Amino acid sequence: MECVVQGIIETQHVEALEILLQGICGVPRERLRLHEICLKSGPNLGAVASEVRIMCDLEQTEPSWTVKHIGGAMRGSGAEQLSVLVRTMVESKVSKNVLRLFYALGYKLDHELLRVGFSFRFHRGTHITVTVSSVNKMLKLHSTDEAVPVTPGIQLVEVTAPATSENYSEVASAVSTFCEYLAPLLHLSKPGISTGVVPTAAAAAASLLSDGAGTTM
Repeated sequence: MECVVQGIIETQHVEALEILLQGICGVPRERLRLHEICLKSGPNLGAVASEVRIMCDLEQTEPSWTVKHIGGAMRGSGAEQLSVLVRTMVESKVSKNVLRLFYALGYKLDHELLRVGFSFRFHRGTHITVTVSSVNKMLKLHSTDEAVPVTPGIQLVEVTAPATSENYSEVASAVSTFCEYLAPLLHLSKPGISTGVVPTAAAAAASLLSDGAGTTM
């Protein structure tokens, strides 16, 4: 399982967000250039549609491939009271032939994206990953060099943490507590619940950039 929240931030404030994250996380950032291919199952693979994401990490010297299946979100009164989304997730490293395999199984290409930005991986009560990226669409099939932003001037921020059926409540609490530190710049909520940009972002960014001026990050 994993706990996840998302939010958006204007590109002009991303530098300030990076300074804030660097100070909170205390670890160096990792560059992100991820080619994400979303596949959906055909009618011959069961009555319930299935979706998998095949991701290629283009930042590696030798591009590495991962397949990820995101299941349904936890439901019920307990889930509704949480400020984060808790969902099942299966992820595995795969070879570069994975796309050919899924096509042979009957999966079809639904869409593909290129995510460009950075991430921080750290431990704060639990293992947390923060990803800040520009989401781009391809003008031609697999043409990552010709990708263009889906929402120019806006970047996606995602916070995820692995969890189990036994500890998801504690993990969700750790994620929520961490998100409070980012509140001046952006609001993070369950995926699908859009809150827009935060009115205080400009002032908070100006303060962070002023405090961080001259500091080598």
